[in-house]
Amino acid sequence: MKKGYLYIALATFFFSSMEVALKLSAGNFNAIQLTFLRFLIGGCVLLPLAARELKKKNQHIGRSEIAFFFLTGFICVVVSMILYQMSVIYAPASVVAVLFSCNSVFVVTFAYLFLREPIHRHTVISILVSFLGMAIIINPTHFTGSAIGVICVLGAAITFALYNVVGRTRSDRCGGITLTCGSFLCGCVEMLVLIAASHIPAVALKMKEAGLAVFSEIPVFSAISLPAFVGLLYVGICVTGLGYTFYFLAMEATSAATTSLVFYIKPILAPIFALILLHEAISGRMLIGIAFILAGSLIAFIPGIRLAKGNDLKEDLREIRTEFEAETEETVIKP
Repeated sequence: MKKGYLYIALATFFFSSMEVALKLSAGNFNAIQLTFLRFLIGGCVLLPLAARELKKKNQHIGRSEIAFFFLTGFICVVVSMILYQMSVIYAPASVVAVLFSCNSVFVVTFAYLFLREPIHRHTVISILVSFLGMAIIINPTHFTGSAIGVICVLGAAITFALYNVVGRTRSDRCGGITLTCGSFLCGCVEMLVLIAASHIPAVALKMKEAGLAVFSEIPVFSAISLPAFVGLLYVGICVTGLGYTFYFLAMEATSAATTSLVFYIKPILAPIFALILLHEAISGRMLIGIAFILAGSLIAFIPGIRLAKGNDLKEDLREIRTEFEAETEETVIKP
């Protein structure tokens, strides 16, 4: 358990530094280029863990799994993470971090719609409280921030939640690490197609005319200076690769419910990083919104912890009973 909590702490640190790291690196890269490179590096970091997981499960990757990875890779990397990177450009890193952490609210909704998972009363209360927190941060009646940034981060959160729910349908078979690694790498293959298409003169011209120059003539490895390369390594290896590695290792050492603490601490830690490194002020409205989001998360989190503890207690009692019966059979005096 001590090792598990260390993994949680490391995953929390890397995930909470994500928006600041992306904000600092954004000026050195095309947004699509940065997304491609960081998930390519992250997917390669996850490869050894994925191989170990497949060996442990005695599973192999076939055509069906590869096709599924292309689907989840498109949802996660091509759609969600491009929107996410765009939101980091247009909105403060602290706002992006807090709003994206609400993706669990959308996970519950999609799980109900597509997986027919029941929604309990505490879940509904959690969703309403979290939405209230988002509304306080966005402040729609007196909105002064970037509408594009908010739309992009909410779109990223919704599609990332969809990726999580779709991924659940196969994660039990191939494993969470393998699903994540496969999705990252297959998503990068799809992004290469997008990057290649952006160099077609007619496409590049249309993107520029539409005000989407970021999708025009996207570079892959060109124009990367030494300082930019160092930032890329941190974003790719530490944030994307090691962040997910420690997240899954924490899940193995503790439980899914306990590991989800990462996304409950992130809305607190990320704005602090943004304050220290980017000098982004934390307003009173932001603090109130964070408080509501944390309250909503805890409302959903606590019943799950109680259920997990109840299941653990049942397992412990079952194990004690089995050991007692075995010892009784060994010590009984036989005629």
